[in-house]
Amino acid sequence: MNAQPSTSAARAIAMGRRVLDIEAAAVAALSGRLGETFERAVDAILGCRGRVIVSGIGKSGHIARKFAATLASTGTPAYFVHAAEAAHGDLGMIAAEDIVIAISNSGASSELLTIVPQVKRRGARLIAMTGNADSPLARAADIHLDAAVSEEACPLNLAPTASTTAELALSDALAVALLDARGFGEEDFARSHPGGSLGRRLLTHVSDVMRPLERVPVVTGAATLSEALLAMTRGGMGMTVAVAADGKPEGIFTDGDLRRALEKGVDVRTARLADVYTRNPRGVVGPEALAAEAAEIMERLRITELLVVDGDGVLVGALNAHDLMQARVI
Repeated sequence: MNAQPSTSAARAIAMGRRVLDIEAAAVAALSGRLGETFERAVDAILGCRGRVIVSGIGKSGHIARKFAATLASTGTPAYFVHAAEAAHGDLGMIAAEDIVIAISNSGASSELLTIVPQVKRRGARLIAMTGNADSPLARAADIHLDAAVSEEACPLNLAPTASTTAELALSDALAVALLDARGFGEEDFARSHPGGSLGRRLLTHVSDVMRPLERVPVVTGAATLSEALLAMTRGGMGMTVAVAADGKPEGIFTDGDLRRALEKGVDVRTARLADVYTRNPRGVVGPEALAAEAAEIMERLRITELLVVDGDGVLVGALNAHDLMQARVI
């Protein structure tokens, strides 16, 4: 029989479930409150000619910092200004064309309220996200987003838990609504994340990773099998390409073709390449294609080499699976 959890373990599990239930309910309640003010916030940010400055203090400040980062990476120029630092010089970052989003559960954080008059004096618009629609910050805002929760998940109802979860969810909802309204797509996202795997997958083209024609082992269709093997050895790609007079590939000869030829008893010394190569190779791709597309073709055709041809079908390069692995596309 499985041992039953100890009293302390059972209490910990119960407490964890209670927290998750409370925070899930807090997020679910936000959905029903989204309406005209949320739409106004989206429209205001879309029409902003400057930057979006997100500010907060304490735990809400951590949410504000994450919100600014999410906005910046999804098409909305934004940055975080610490509310306390703003009163000591960082207000200079705010201009009339900007929008300031201030996040505070109480809506009464003194650090934020100190800078509100200066934000207004500069002519910037103020969006407040608070848990109290009657708070000083909410009343001072041009637009107020309601992030109220009925209770914190903390059993003392003191530590910011459900409230910060609600702020995070509501800020994500705003960021994604803006992303959608801007028509922000995968390639846009990749440009903001060039160092990540998505950036490599969406920004790397075949032309970036292929071996140019001068590095591709090439022979004519009239070559002997022994000549093709020498070219294959020098090329180090595990294949050679038979090219017609017009520069178009007429066949490919790979390690696999060599094994099959030997199994059939072909005499390497006398055979012609045209007798053993694979005619009209299917594994071709254009230089402008994404490297990820090249990887998909290799996987679908179960091959490890691709020929790169231009719009007229003329061979301009080649690549193999090792080239894609070196570029960290696969």
